[in-house]
Amino acid sequence: MRILPLALMILMVPTLALAHPGHEGPSFLTGLGHPLGGLDHVLAMLAVGLMAAQAGGRALWALPVTFVGAMLAGGVFGFAGVTLSAVEPLILASIIMLGALVALATRPKLATLVPMVAVFGLAHGWAHGAEGPAQGLALYAAGFALATAGLHLAGIGLGRALNHLAIRTLGGGAALAGLALAFA
Repeated sequence: MRILPLALMILMVPTLALAHPGHEGPSFLTGLGHPLGGLDHVLAMLAVGLMAAQAGGRALWALPVTFVGAMLAGGVFGFAGVTLSAVEPLILASIIMLGALVALATRPKLATLVPMVAVFGLAHGWAHGAEGPAQGLALYAAGFALATAGLHLAGIGLGRALNHLAIRTLGGGAALAGLALAFA
């Protein structure tokens, strides 16, 4: 596998992490593009899918549904101008913590994972809502929810297709990329 070169490339592009271009244009398409426009969002959302695949069972649907639901609530807060302190640190923490949990192949109980994923989803959603267009919140939210669900499904697909070591390596790469972004 070429996981190490990919992880190194990710570490070398930290300035992409907090750049979220494309906030103009039709609301749905803008929302669809927002999670894909920032490496910080992509890494965290893929890690949720990897973690769901690793945990299996009810986690396969509970973690992605929790993240997306909390993200939508956070999007409303961000759009409405509600202050949420430490959003960017929470977003970076989501990459590091989720990636590390996947890398270490931990098996926390679902009752522990769900609230953690909800807090991270709320932070990501707040960023989406605060940075979104002034009009068309519903279409914009539908777009970023669909893109996020797609990233979760991609993570689940990778988690189901790859062997245990490859999944852990991807988790470790995400955690390291999150650390690089935090210190960039």
